[in-house]
Amino acid sequence: MDYAFFVQLIADYAVFPVVIIAGWALLMIPNKQKFRAYSRILMAGLTAFLLAKLLAIAYQPSEVRPYELLGVTPGASYLDNPGFPSDHALFVMAITLAVWFETRRKWLSLVLAVLVVVVCIGRVLALVHTPLDVIAGVMVACVGGLWYLQRDTVATASVKSRAKKE
Repeated sequence: MDYAFFVQLIADYAVFPVVIIAGWALLMIPNKQKFRAYSRILMAGLTAFLLAKLLAIAYQPSEVRPYELLGVTPGASYLDNPGFPSDHALFVMAITLAVWFETRRKWLSLVLAVLVVVVCIGRVLALVHTPLDVIAGVMVACVGGLWYLQRDTVATASVKSRAKKE
């Protein structure tokens, strides 16, 4: 297998299994919990996206991407911006956090976490991001994921209110 093809495969196309696996897992959430779960997922994603855009405005470690510095062609697709933080890393990490917190399926979350690492490594190997870019993308997704902390507090409050009624 050609090295360039392999790098593009993990940098660009490893995102698809993350989306497919997560989509399946999140559709399996019981109907009674779907609205709250999907609301948390939406808020976590929007928070992470907004934070990433604000961070990109406030701080750009470099105005050029690694492939531009080296004078080579990029090994993967990219948006026409400086690249901090990595949108790909943010996206796959946000999806992984959604699956972990909303389904509590450890094995599935572990598979997705491995794919997150693969995508991040691929983005760096493709020279479209620096390690700082992908680490920032993952960290921003984690900050957005703070919305999931209310999952257990809402469930606990609901159980306590039912207990008081009885």
